[in-house]
Amino acid sequence: MFVSGIASSGPSGRTAAILHADLDSFYASVEQRDDPSLRGRPVLVGGGVVLAASYEAKAFGVRTAMGGRQARALCPQAIVVAPRMRAYSDASAAVFEVFRDTTPVVEPVSVDEAFLDVSGLRRVSGTPVQIATRLRERVRDEVGLPITVGIARTKFLAKVASQEAKPDGLLLVPPDRELAFLHPLPVRRLWGVGAKTADKLRAHGIETVADVAELSETTLSSLVGGAMGRQLFALAHNVDRRRVVTGQRRRSVGAQRALGRAGSAMTADEVDAVVVNLIDRITRRMRAADRTGRTVVLRLRFADFSRATRSHTMPWATASTDAILDAARGLVAAAAPLIGERGLTLIGFAVCNIDRDGAQQMELPFASPAEARDPLGVDLAIDRVRGRYGNAALTRGVLLGRDPGWEVPMLAE
Repeated sequence: MFVSGIASSGPSGRTAAILHADLDSFYASVEQRDDPSLRGRPVLVGGGVVLAASYEAKAFGVRTAMGGRQARALCPQAIVVAPRMRAYSDASAAVFEVFRDTTPVVEPVSVDEAFLDVSGLRRVSGTPVQIATRLRERVRDEVGLPITVGIARTKFLAKVASQEAKPDGLLLVPPDRELAFLHPLPVRRLWGVGAKTADKLRAHGIETVADVAELSETTLSSLVGGAMGRQLFALAHNVDRRRVVTGQRRRSVGAQRALGRAGSAMTADEVDAVVVNLIDRITRRMRAADRTGRTVVLRLRFADFSRATRSHTMPWATASTDAILDAARGLVAAAAPLIGERGLTLIGFAVCNIDRDGAQQMELPFASPAEARDPLGVDLAIDRVRGRYGNAALTRGVLLGRDPGWEVPMLAE
């Protein structure tokens, strides 16, 4: 799909100069790029749980995070390949080089998407559509991957445009056509509207963005709560004042593990091993980036597709593996009845309330006697060994002989 137009100024005089660039079925596209025999065929990355599906597989109803058995039942002819995280990291880095060579104003969203501001580049680089066209050509020629670009006056609408243009497309939303483009779309296109919120809105006859736009902010707030009501009211009228910003550090550091159907049968010890592995990954990344955090957030997904979130805020910011692991284990223990009742299919953690100045952990109070002797010394020593000999050089005893899962590519700090 390729749709383009001529950028024009809206009533405010601002042009559609924000690009949302999003790689298509990223992991699966890398596999098809590197193995020509996979091109044009349905590809699943990951066996137990689908980490990514090619568009050929998605046509059969396969979706990311779906259990492998269900995915193969929907698409028996699918080819399953093992993830290659290093290849995905390298591909992401190459694509971001193209982004930053296109404009200095790049805001990464994830390893496979970013916002780019190309305002002010008309004299040297042409119109936003011309810039986006060259960007797509370069990513295809230099990295070998398809990428979709949406162009609009706001970040919100640029992202919606890229969603509508997929796969491998380009779509400009001119400022004088914004609401005509946005209003016929389903309400799920509004940021923050998940399945539950969409069901709640549909129960009141609200199916499209136009339906939302007809309601007052007060009415929306009575249906979905004050904060969400204000957000939906603004987005339904394409009010989004956020700018593309560079140099922002992450507000949280997290990791998760999809367990699939096997998660429902895991013992408490097996779940604990997953927790240990995830917290080890998170805290290692925090120390490498000189970050500390106070709040540990647990995210769970269950066999009935419901979700739950729990959090615990510690009295001080830390990057200590033991301190954060203690908090994580406490959250899992509190959620144990829910896990036993519904069956666990995904577990994830994030550490937030990040110390944005990169301050080191306070030495008092201490989480444990060992930490009192040397707050981060042991962790940092382990990090040094792993940095020299690889992450597998040292591991906790509870993880010996266990599948550590995949460590997905992350944006650089």
